[in-house]
Amino acid sequence: MTAESVEHRVQWPVPPLDGYTVDDLFTLPDLPPHTELIDGSLITVSPQRNFHADVIDLLVSGLRRGVPKKYRVKREMTIVLDRRNGPEPDVSVVHADAVRGPDQTSYQAQDVALAIEVVSPDSESRDRTTKPYKYGNAGIPHFWRVERDGTDRKPLIHVYELDPLTRSYVHMGMHRDRIKVDKPYSIDIDLTAVDEL
Repeated sequence: MTAESVEHRVQWPVPPLDGYTVDDLFTLPDLPPHTELIDGSLITVSPQRNFHADVIDLLVSGLRRGVPKKYRVKREMTIVLDRRNGPEPDVSVVHADAVRGPDQTSYQAQDVALAIEVVSPDSESRDRTTKPYKYGNAGIPHFWRVERDGTDRKPLIHVYELDPLTRSYVHMGMHRDRIKVDKPYSIDIDLTAVDEL
């Protein structure tokens, strides 16, 4: 009996000459979960780490606790910024009237009041530079970037607010043990509770 090598071929989609569009993002078969579209290129994500998952859970539950009826809190939903950009923030606060039903797969940039990115090793550059630039250009009024505070398990949240004239974000502060802000609505989350997750 002889062992024969089995060749395993992965068929990767070949990008169109002008890059992918948001329509492609929603219609290409067999894309990995949480694939994003940035500048016409498909971006796939690495396996999620506990820190990332726990911080998302903490923020979603904290944001939902006091959310006014005019907003809804969503996790990992595509935000259509333009024809060639469909990133997927880790958490978004969207206008309630933009929620159309259980089969909805995306929101438009004008539907978003707050976009939150939890930085992972594979997404550092996108989360620190590319996405804030694009979110600001699209007019999303609030952005939070969540980092790991040193080697600790605690989150460090950088809060930004959009300057409507420059369409860029202004740093409004850093929050370590608790985030307490009044925009886009009154939010108070104990960040040390991440240890309980």
